Amino acid sequence: MSMGKILVADDDKNICELIRLYLEKEGYTVTLAHDGEDAVAKFFDDTPDLVLLDIMMPKLDGWQVCREIRKKSNVPMIMITAKGETFDKVLGLELGADDYVVKPFDTKEIVARIKAVLRRTAASSSSAAEVKEVSYDKLVVNMTRYELKVDGKVVDTPPKELELLFHLASNPNRVYTRDQLLDEVWGFEYYGDSRTVDVHIKRLREKLEGVSDQWCLKTVWGVGYKFEVKE
Repeated sequence: MSMGKILVADDDKNICELIRLYLEKEGYTVTLAHDGEDAVAKFFDDTPDLVLLDIMMPKLDGWQVCREIRKKSNVPMIMITAKGETFDKVLGLELGADDYVVKPFDTKEIVARIKAVLRRTAASSSSAAEVKEVSYDKLVVNMTRYELKVDGKVVDTPPKELELLFHLASNPNRVYTRDQLLDEVWGFEYYGDSRTVDVHIKRLREKLEGVSDQWCLKTVWGVGYKFEVKE
């Protein structure tokens, strides 16, 4: 029985084959791609459960591939970067990466990270199955359809913004630090790179400003954020 389908996208064929060997030994079904265009095509053909994605690839780089996939899918992604390459963690988070590894890496570490990300994804899916929608005055966040309704109108919202709002609105009046939000919404910790939370909160506020006096996204100075609901 297959443990799941993994798409490995890297222009280094030796690395791809090595990762394939280890993953198939663990019971995963593996598809390989050696450039960005091939990676996008194979993603939509094979609908894998996770994508392992090298940043430096011909035709389309890893960032571009990530953007294309995120337009249609929230599948977990692990980015690969070579030691010494510039890797913008905030950009990775904003585009929706779930984790990243640096070359040279131990192949066993890659397998462990893939298992961890898939476990987290499965856990968040099962918990989301219990509560798929939260609603307040003039606000509905539906995670089944990944849809935000503000004052009865659907507002286009990127997946991570929706997940952040859903997480805060599901726990009204609870204060979260930026690191907690990174860990619980993005699924991994980037201490000191909490700017991405501020960016997402700012974008959400632009969509939600002045909609209702019953609730608001509130900054708790020196601590973090909360979804404040009036009693």
